[in-house]
Amino acid sequence: MAVLLYGLGGIVVAGVALLVVFQEKLVYVPVLPGLTKSYPITPSRLNLIYEDVWLRSSDGVRLHSWFIKMLPDCQGPTILFFQENAGNIAHRLEMVRIMIQKLNCNVFMLSYRGYGESDGYPSQHGIIKDAQAALDHLSQRTDIDTSRIVVFGRSLGGAVGAVLTKNNPEKVSALILENTFTSILDMAGVLLPFLKWFIGGSGTKSLKLLNFVVRSPWNTIDAIGEVKQPVLFLSGLQDEMVPPFHMKMLYAKAAARNSQCTFVEFPSGMHMDTWLTGGDVYWRTVMQFLVKHAPEEKKQR
Repeated sequence: MAVLLYGLGGIVVAGVALLVVFQEKLVYVPVLPGLTKSYPITPSRLNLIYEDVWLRSSDGVRLHSWFIKMLPDCQGPTILFFQENAGNIAHRLEMVRIMIQKLNCNVFMLSYRGYGESDGYPSQHGIIKDAQAALDHLSQRTDIDTSRIVVFGRSLGGAVGAVLTKNNPEKVSALILENTFTSILDMAGVLLPFLKWFIGGSGTKSLKLLNFVVRSPWNTIDAIGEVKQPVLFLSGLQDEMVPPFHMKMLYAKAAARNSQCTFVEFPSGMHMDTWLTGGDVYWRTVMQFLVKHAPEEKKQR
């Protein structure tokens, strides 16, 4: 028995040590295996109208972005898109091309610090600053309708978007979350199951003894409970990365305080392809949400 306990203790210690040392590499993956950090393509390859936008975060980090326009005069709502944790914004261009066609919108794509051509190294505090810099830039543009800025985040991007939307009730019209986790604290228990007894978010029964070692907790479930703007939840039920019940928990937390929440499930949707497998239903759902909550003649809130 003693040997078994020592063995289990050793596994836990080793798991915690790996989490402490390599957690940023697990949470943030700017370079996909076998590829380079640079962009494989640019929007021009897909015949998209765009401009390179260079920003400075509040702590001085230089950031790269693409502002992709539906038309030269930038009609329609503007979606501020936050990507998943792996790869860079170029890997999302095909999805964004279809998004622009289906939704008649502009799309602003931010490279988080350490991703693509942006400087620095990714961290939760840093990426929150990056997202704010992107929103501040959009809010100051004179060629778009700044009353129709909608934040759209998938997976990690949903965590980023929830925090940004919570912090900017006057600048963000609405929020769309797709296949997002309740927290990285909860995801630690998904990736390393024995850790669920020691690390967990506010909605779990974990002892939370080791929460302090997690440097990027991304407590989306806490942030979403404070969002006052309309929220659309898009959940792929075949998500192989983030358990779909995370999205249900996020919706329950938001809907308890916010009557403008909508939850839509896509039976065939996996973590990265819900927008594809959802087909016309997916895009029609998003379009209806935009028409309702980011209309052309939006009244002042």
